[in-house]
Amino acid sequence: MTSPPPTVLRTEAAPVLDLLTVPQVMARLQLGRSAVYDLLRTGQLASITLGRARRIPAHALADFIRTRVDQEAAA
Repeated sequence: MTSPPPTVLRTEAAPVLDLLTVPQVMARLQLGRSAVYDLLRTGQLASITLGRARRIPAHALADFIRTRVDQEAAA
C-alpha cells in the first residue's frame, strides 16, 4: 500500500506594496515636479501621505498610465 503524497503547505505572502517617491515618478514619466504634483492634486494619480512624505503606489502609477493609453487609443 502506498501512502498519499505529503500535503504541501502554501504560505502566500501578502503582495508587497511598492511606494514611489515624487522624484521617482518624475523620472518614470519624464515630467517635472510641478506636473507630477498637479496630477496628484487633481486626483489623476493616487497617492498616500506618510507624515509629510507623499508616496505613490506603483500600481497607481501603472493604472494612470494604462488609463492615459486607453484614452489616447479611443481618441
